[in-house]
Amino acid sequence: MPSILNLIRWKNLLMLAMVQLLVKYALLEPFGASLALDGFGITLLIIATVCIAAAGNIVNDINDVETDRINKPDKLIIGKFISEKHGYNLFFFFNLVGVGLGFYLSYLIGKHAFFSLFVIISILLYLYATYLKQQLIIGNIIVALLVALSIVIVGVFDLLPNITPLNRNTQWIFFKIIWDYAIFAFIINFIRELTKDIEDINGDHKAGMYTLPIAIGRERARIVLFILSFVPLFGTTFYTINTLYKNQYAVLYFLICIIAPLLYTTIKIFNAKNNKDYHHISNILKLIMVFGMLSLLLYKYILLA
Repeated sequence: MPSILNLIRWKNLLMLAMVQLLVKYALLEPFGASLALDGFGITLLIIATVCIAAAGNIVNDINDVETDRINKPDKLIIGKFISEKHGYNLFFFFNLVGVGLGFYLSYLIGKHAFFSLFVIISILLYLYATYLKQQLIIGNIIVALLVALSIVIVGVFDLLPNITPLNRNTQWIFFKIIWDYAIFAFIINFIRELTKDIEDINGDHKAGMYTLPIAIGRERARIVLFILSFVPLFGTTFYTINTLYKNQYAVLYFLICIIAPLLYTTIKIFNAKNNKDYHHISNILKLIMVFGMLSLLLYKYILLA
């Protein structure tokens, strides 16, 4: 059981579920937005998303055995604790549950076409693991896009079905906030994926992958990463100044928990020299992602300021 939990990356899945709950209960519910999902509905959405993400993590590990033997031998699961055949059985099981629940949820809210989102996500995760991750930049974009989509999907299922001519403006205000958080998640995860590529360059090279550091060299990739790190730093600073300035507690939270760690990350990237540095940067970026999503708890103070 512990091996299966590690295989599906249970900590990441827990964070995914937490983000979706925060969007629902910290942003949408407190302000009386017209919502399509009740407690049962959001539970189905979370389980469906988590199952499909778990399936994606499994098939990714199955296809990463060769590189993981070099990059992360201590974290190798497939072939060591779980056979490849059992891994594929788990992959099909989680996909079946996730897509099946997605179909049922789409039927419940009367938006059958929304079911296609779950199918697209499932297919993209499989294509990423088997082919796209080996392609220059494309794999990084796909991962970041799927993380962002796991946030947007709450707005799609909860807000869009209940839009009427009377509440259209209000519904879109909430959807725009969700969209802003999705963009933040996309940028942070894109940078983190590039960081991991630099960290894993040796194993990826032997596996015949074509990542950015392999294409342009480790040092040039670090420079690209350094330049990209200014995007979330400046973007979050601009957002804080222009949107949160009326609420001193929100400004303080963003300065301490998001902007300061982003600045620290930029400095660390500039001085990064070895895999230990890049692993540390990757962990800090994950922490920034968590703090960014937790800021949703502040919106009852921000929007009422």
